[in-house]
Amino acid sequence: MQYLLSPARLESKRRRFEARRAARKEAHVVHFFHQDDDPYSQLLAAVLPKFQARYQVQIETHGVSGPSDAAAPERALLEAYSQRDAALLAQHYGIDVANAPPVRASNPHETRAQADALRKRLGHYLGATLWFGGEWYWGIDRLHHLEKRLQDLGLQTHPSQDDAGSYLFPPGEDLNQAVPLANPPAIDFFFSLRSPYSAIVAPRVFELARRTGAQVNLRYVLPMVMRGLPVPREKRMYIVFDTAREARMRGIAFGRLNDPVGKPTERGLSLMPLALAQGKGEAYVLSFMQGVWAEGLDAGSDTDLRTIVERSGLLWSQAQTALQRNEWRSQAEENRSAMFALGLWGVPSFHVGDAAVWGQDRLWAVQEALLKK
Repeated sequence: MQYLLSPARLESKRRRFEARRAARKEAHVVHFFHQDDDPYSQLLAAVLPKFQARYQVQIETHGVSGPSDAAAPERALLEAYSQRDAALLAQHYGIDVANAPPVRASNPHETRAQADALRKRLGHYLGATLWFGGEWYWGIDRLHHLEKRLQDLGLQTHPSQDDAGSYLFPPGEDLNQAVPLANPPAIDFFFSLRSPYSAIVAPRVFELARRTGAQVNLRYVLPMVMRGLPVPREKRMYIVFDTAREARMRGIAFGRLNDPVGKPTERGLSLMPLALAQGKGEAYVLSFMQGVWAEGLDAGSDTDLRTIVERSGLLWSQAQTALQRNEWRSQAEENRSAMFALGLWGVPSFHVGDAAVWGQDRLWAVQEALLKK
């Protein structure tokens, strides 16, 4: 996986794709998979005219179905939350969805089943997705990655007007200085030790807390797959490749991974009560996440788990005793119930004051909620 996720392999793959395209004298084509009843698709459709005017690309639109039950196991929560989240994005970026032009498939003879089959063949499962040159970009949240790639290819329509590194929807910026707050609300951080997105946002959450004086409440949950919820291959693969590029953008180590699914995660969670009781929750979470997602440590082995434990400041002798306890299970379930009660279903998620948001790419919303207090 370290090789598959490496920047060198990515650049090599891009060069090969561009060479084939040039040899065939084909246009630069971006495929847009639009789901009519999906708020994220509607947001993306509303901004694509501006995007297309900015770059020398051809956009081919395909009308697709929603994700399968396996890819959206908590469909009711997903659909309700997506309405809230899309409204938040529209307000944040000033996007007028109501007056956007209607979306029509580029090929009027293409059936939905054919569009769904194309999306699956190319390797995805959601609407509001863009495919270009062998890579996927979801929603306006990942549009800047595609823009960076098109800029590197020199495809800006007006290079002198649209500076390189300038994006329609740039990623949220973290606080770069201390902003001490008087009595800030706590940040409820819902996470899973098996979630790569949780792993790459954890350092940023703790840094935000330090800069504002907020407390982080660590609300650990069991991962979906360990709660009996299937995760399709297309979803697993997209998540890991997407996490890698988000980590690179933020300068966070990721890629030499040893998936802790099953016993390694259970062992890791069994030590959470010990770490929290000793005030070392942050250090332990960061050590575990770095170990399994950036260093390839096996949390299922005593040797590697001991490394994770001791560098977080915990004693291995105490950890060995804690590994035999199961009180963490009831706490994990309590955290899951609290997360669902907020209208959230996946990790990482956050609750700050009146704000409840999902995703490592919503830390800007957490930051805004803190700074408004």
